[in-house]
Amino acid sequence: MSEHNPELDDDTASYDSGLPGVLGVIDEWIARFEAVMLASGVLLMAINTCANVIARFVFGEGFFFSGEINRILIIFITFAGLGYAARHGRHIRMSALYDALPAKARKVLMVFIALVTALIMFFLSYHAYGYIETLHSRGRILPALGIQIWWIYVWAPVGFAVTGVQYLLTAIKNLTSTNVYLSTGVMDDYGDTETHTETKV
Repeated sequence: MSEHNPELDDDTASYDSGLPGVLGVIDEWIARFEAVMLASGVLLMAINTCANVIARFVFGEGFFFSGEINRILIIFITFAGLGYAARHGRHIRMSALYDALPAKARKVLMVFIALVTALIMFFLSYHAYGYIETLHSRGRILPALGIQIWWIYVWAPVGFAVTGVQYLLTAIKNLTSTNVYLSTGVMDDYGDTETHTETKV
């Protein structure tokens, strides 16, 4: 079992991008955006679920709109969490071949992986937007809340786009650094994934 790393306890609030200049500012703003979105989504889901349970216990039936709110929040958290997972190197990786390569080859492969993944994310974002346009044209609504269904999928293209930007920044980070990075703030160290902060001169 690996040793406890205190740096991972709050790796979002203390996040400091290693990217230079404007790219670093963009990276840090995206990190703050992701943190607020995820925290808000989880908190609202907890409040909604607890309130519904209390309502069932006290009044004998829950809120008729509670299920739809949780459905909206699950979609919201899922796509808002895509970028967070990419930023902190938390996505599942198949790395048997990658780990067998020398450092320079791993760097080249990581840049390639990051760029291809970014392209795929932007591609999915484009098609997710097209899907929303289709839903909008059909005019379907949620029966309990009465809002149009396309609104609850707005976070799909946004989440894919933010994740694409994160992988693009990861490629740039690897091109401008001597070490190999899984994301802009997580260095590949052959062991447990750890948040790494470079020493700035």
